Amino acid sequence: MLQIDLASELPASEQIVRGLRATLLAGQFRPGDQLPSVRQLATDLGVHHNTVAGAYRQLAEEGWLDLRRGRGATVIERPAPAPTPRAEAEFRQRLHEVVVKALAEGVPAVAVVRELTALIEKLEQGERR
Repeated sequence: MLQIDLASELPASEQIVRGLRATLLAGQFRPGDQLPSVRQLATDLGVHHNTVAGAYRQLAEEGWLDLRRGRGATVIERPAPAPTPRAEAEFRQRLHEVVVKALAEGVPAVAVVRELTALIEKLEQGERR
């Protein structure tokens, strides 16, 4: 399921949030599905349970999960929010940074386009499930 890099500069909690968000967008969990318990996922990933609990709380605040004591984390229906101008500007900036770095490291432009197209297709398939 989810993997993180404990040697990464990106905090484990953010890696968990990003990984689960991608999993949710890809449709690997559907509304009503239970995520692994905080303790189980923490054990699987080799992190403290508070790290996973914080990631679950962030996803709940974003509208992905329902958190109830004794019932764990349940995936809920989340309609796509309307994009804000700020969100679109931040997206453009982050995408620009990623593409520039890839090109600077020798990744051909055609490979960048191919990977972006494949990612979009994969995520759109998840939405249709």
